[in-house]
Amino acid sequence: MQRQNTFSGGYLDRHSELRDRPEWLARAASEPTARFVPVWRQRNLFRYGEMTGAVLLESSETIVQAAGTSDLVYLGAFREHNCFLIEVGGEEPPSHPQGEFRELRFYGHVMPEDEANLLAYARALSVWRHQHRFCGTCGSPTLAIRAGHVLLCTNESCRKEQFPRIDPAIIVLVSDGDRALLGRQPSWPAGRYSTLAGFVEHGESLEDAVAREVFEEAGVRVRDIAYHSSQPWPFPSSLMLGFTANADSSAAVRTDSELEDARWFSREEIAQGTPALPTIHSISFRLIEDWYDSGARRPLRQEPGAKLWDLKSAAR
Repeated sequence: MQRQNTFSGGYLDRHSELRDRPEWLARAASEPTARFVPVWRQRNLFRYGEMTGAVLLESSETIVQAAGTSDLVYLGAFREHNCFLIEVGGEEPPSHPQGEFRELRFYGHVMPEDEANLLAYARALSVWRHQHRFCGTCGSPTLAIRAGHVLLCTNESCRKEQFPRIDPAIIVLVSDGDRALLGRQPSWPAGRYSTLAGFVEHGESLEDAVAREVFEEAGVRVRDIAYHSSQPWPFPSSLMLGFTANADSSAAVRTDSELEDARWFSREEIAQGTPALPTIHSISFRLIEDWYDSGARRPLRQEPGAKLWDLKSAAR
């Protein structure tokens, strides 16, 4: 890969070997150099101003003091600071002089890559912890252990351990050489299309999932399936596994109940703004961009007529 996808990158030293050392974790959280990553209702704390980025809190700040440090989740070492997830309660988000709580998906592409990676990690862990407060086997409450990375059933006769949930999903750019196969869901903004995607099912290889999803959603048989790249997608807990595949130019397209439409688009149509493309920080855009640039005179991002989905409108 020539570059990382947004939310990716090994910027954080997770120090998983320290998760079973509660004394060390308590001491690290009390040090002046410790930093806390707050999450309120799946939203992260962003800085005000033109330079968007993460607000990392010190232990003395009001939000940290109010939340307490009895159930901290150790994230790892980030920029030489030990970082902890802190989950913030309340009906309304707490105020902070430097920023406000916002939805990460709308700002991940305009902030430093390492901060986007850190916030995605914190958000995904917070969602998982919220959704697994009770044991899926016996229904008893769970207790966080191993620095918040394992949830243990409190029922002595059960004691089942739950680990962070990740949902693998394939996403694929299908091409017949000169055209790309893109689809749209009914809930999307008018004119917006994207690559085809779907969750991997039990008993499937990734390649099997690619072939099945494309045929189910568009009625097209594919070949030459090849891995491209991956992207953590914490909305809420997916890992997007990107692929490319080929199909015959004569392949007829039909849509299933999930898609409102699917069709072939040429590079010329994309350059002229038909269709509107996914957000630039998504792996779907990366797949389209790499395919487009491989056969175009000018890079997709330099095409004045290309149309991207307006994130500012979506954020509102």
